[in-house]
Amino acid sequence: MTLTLGSILDSAGIDPADAQAIRHAYVREHEDTGSQGIHADSTDDEILQYTRRQWVDPRRFPAIPPRFWVVFVREGGDRARLWSVLENRGEVENDGVRRSFDVVASDRLADLRNRLVIGWRSPRTWRLNGPTAAGYPVMEIADAEPVPFPGFDRLVLDYAQLQAVMREHRYAAWRTALSSVVGIYLITDTRDGRQYVGKADGAESIRQRWNVYAANGHGGNVALRDLDPNSFRYSLLRVFDPATPTSAINEAESHFKNTLDTRRHGLNRN
Repeated sequence: MTLTLGSILDSAGIDPADAQAIRHAYVREHEDTGSQGIHADSTDDEILQYTRRQWVDPRRFPAIPPRFWVVFVREGGDRARLWSVLENRGEVENDGVRRSFDVVASDRLADLRNRLVIGWRSPRTWRLNGPTAAGYPVMEIADAEPVPFPGFDRLVLDYAQLQAVMREHRYAAWRTALSSVVGIYLITDTRDGRQYVGKADGAESIRQRWNVYAANGHGGNVALRDLDPNSFRYSLLRVFDPATPTSAINEAESHFKNTLDTRRHGLNRN
């Protein structure tokens, strides 16, 4: 069974009847109108501004365009790579020739941007109604681009990001880095500012310890068990080589608990 764009739209909660597909080609200037197009170095904002302006003529663009605009960029004659899904909030300007729409980037299919490639059966057609586009085949879903590790001192993650780091292929470099160290970490409950100082030592790396948090939200810590992990923020206070004596790591943990006063005003019970 061939995977189609319709299945992808369904997974994102997009009804094809409430969508249209647009395929942009890289054209610096349109010969018929002289208007500026887009090119390989166009920024996301430039592509957005280009997309929001459309023809008044209903033969070129729907008089009442749908809510979702699934925007692709042309690859060859018969392929299209997803750029973004835009949500149309309505017309805001009309000069009699062109209309401008208030369109904003949606989170729908955000994880497939620049990864999803569909076959485009009508090479000369730049816009398709959603139900027609829904039948177009998925040609490729590329691996996500690797995300560079920012460094231990700059690492700040919310709970959803922590789960992604522990699970997704694009964060492989992060997992490698976190596997190479032990140390002291901080969990902050962003709802009230209370903090928890924890450690990973001995045979347990930061990656192993944080993987437990990603799995259950509390890591087995009594004070965290009844809290919503979606409000947690994770960061590192100090990292050590795995060969560092446990006593030195314990000393550092105690120092940060005292400094941040997490026993009296935070979430540490000892």
